[in-house]
Amino acid sequence: MPSPASDILSDLGRRTLVMGILNLTPDSFSDGGLFNAPAIALERARALVTDGADILDIGGESTRPGATEVSPEEEMRRVLPVLTEIARAVQVPISIDTYKASTARAALEAGARIVNDVWGLQREPEIADVVAQFGVPVVVMHNRREVDASLDIIDEMRGFFDKTLDIASRAGIPERHIILDPGIGFGKSRAQNLAALGRLDELKALGFPVLIGTSRKSLIGSVVDRPPQERLAGTIASNVLAVAAGADIVRVHDVREHVDACRVTRAILDHRA
Repeated sequence: MPSPASDILSDLGRRTLVMGILNLTPDSFSDGGLFNAPAIALERARALVTDGADILDIGGESTRPGATEVSPEEEMRRVLPVLTEIARAVQVPISIDTYKASTARAALEAGARIVNDVWGLQREPEIADVVAQFGVPVVVMHNRREVDASLDIIDEMRGFFDKTLDIASRAGIPERHIILDPGIGFGKSRAQNLAALGRLDELKALGFPVLIGTSRKSLIGSVVDRPPQERLAGTIASNVLAVAAGADIVRVHDVREHVDACRVTRAILDHRA
């Protein structure tokens, strides 16, 4: 069974955690359809852990721009059988990537230890009650339905997270269980995505751990002009800079390479004058 998330999250601030991505979807932008079969998904989960993943993030609905939403029943059909098997096979905490309260509850009952909500508790506020009931950490991501390039994106995030933190507080989620995610690639212009990364210290100033998810995303592609499977170097560059700015967790497809990159980055940072 996975260890309690509190065990691994106690390392926050001392080292960078690497969250490995496992998409059980037919339409994710980078690896949709590759790991849908339970046996293949279990093999992939074990490989991510062998490569050094501290956390596995499992999702059953693509959240890429333009993706088709799925019902809670379909999401659970995709996720629960695989998650249950993985929970029996690995020791690292499993995160369920969902904004739906019913899916979060079922996944936590099946062995997940973290909730990763791409709508920051605001799409289905009932998910906050589930998180509080199970006493687990939650990643709350900034998101917008529409891009508004005129916004100062950090000011926008402050307002968004104020609302999220109020929902969390009213549900009884302790602040120590909250991790912020600026939501790179979600409801932002290219310039806003770059600003969110370049001004990460301002987000860290809110006083919470921060997770960064840039892996293979279109932002990286817009800079290097390469397809998703060829964006590893660009992804590493973005995450190294994010770690230097204070990021605590990086969410990635390519775990082994990021484990090495984060270790080297932290070693250098630890020896600054």
